Amino acid sequence: METLVGTELCFPQLINTSCRKPIRPHLEAMLIYILLSSISLLTLALNLLVIISISHFKQLHTPTNLILLSLAVSDFFVGLFVIFQIMIIEGCWLLGDLMCSLWLILSSIIMSSSIGTMVLISVDRYVAICYPLHYFTKVKPKRIRVCVCLCWMFAALFNSLLLKNNLQQPGRYNSCIGECVIEMNYIANVFDLILSFFFPITVIIILYIRIFGVVVYQARAMRPHIAVVTMKVTVKKSEMKAARNLGVVVVVFLICVCPYYCFTLTSQNNLYTSLSVTILVWLFQFNSCLNPLIYATLYRWFRKSIKVIVTLQILKPGSYRTNML
Repeated sequence: METLVGTELCFPQLINTSCRKPIRPHLEAMLIYILLSSISLLTLALNLLVIISISHFKQLHTPTNLILLSLAVSDFFVGLFVIFQIMIIEGCWLLGDLMCSLWLILSSIIMSSSIGTMVLISVDRYVAICYPLHYFTKVKPKRIRVCVCLCWMFAALFNSLLLKNNLQQPGRYNSCIGECVIEMNYIANVFDLILSFFFPITVIIILYIRIFGVVVYQARAMRPHIAVVTMKVTVKKSEMKAARNLGVVVVVFLICVCPYYCFTLTSQNNLYTSLSVTILVWLFQFNSCLNPLIYATLYRWFRKSIKVIVTLQILKPGSYRTNML
């Protein structure tokens, strides 16, 4: 009987205080391990390709691509943190309370920075479509870098303040040894929902509605003057194509993120440990794997850069000057 109890505990030597492992069929556990491991490795590999592509090739150092670089960095870390998610599939956290708190806070920072980056993408496309004459004079790579840094700094500050209790007293909300949970009070939860969900999602939707309206208006206005403004139409088409492609990224992001925050809004329980929340978190994290797949489908420069990187042509002197467009 003692052996049976011992095998069900995260820490068999702590019979009275250790968490119990949930009973799960071996095949189910193996499938979950394989699925999450595959997603994690694919996320790391694809986003690393995006990071190398935009960082290495000079022609890709555009304001829009710098924002995509920030998104790829956050997605890369999400893939890295999925490895820790795999560790608690069996219901046991074995790295201690401090590492649990750090993991939860860093994960929150990465997710918040992803949402902030999506807002920057929407703003970038809004300015490019609605104010094309001002875009190349106002939107400079240096300003984009500053905006990206501010986005990450705000995400770090906001989540550190929001979850400071979890960091000051690691494990204070754990009901047993081997558990890794996070808890926020009602006020903190409201602030999190407003600043991490309602405000950015509202901004994104409003900006893309505005972009869609301007695109429709311009398309109607230019029909009678196609012969006169051929060059102008060509430029507009390139910007519209970029807006469409990034719109796909934003829509997929909303599909993956909204269920998690909607559940958080309707749930009365602040402990993020249930199976339903775990599945929604996985959906949130899976978006980080989808983004580079969308790039590979919609962006010719990404497909070309993958070929250059995989064939090791990137190691040749002067490869950073390769024409990628």
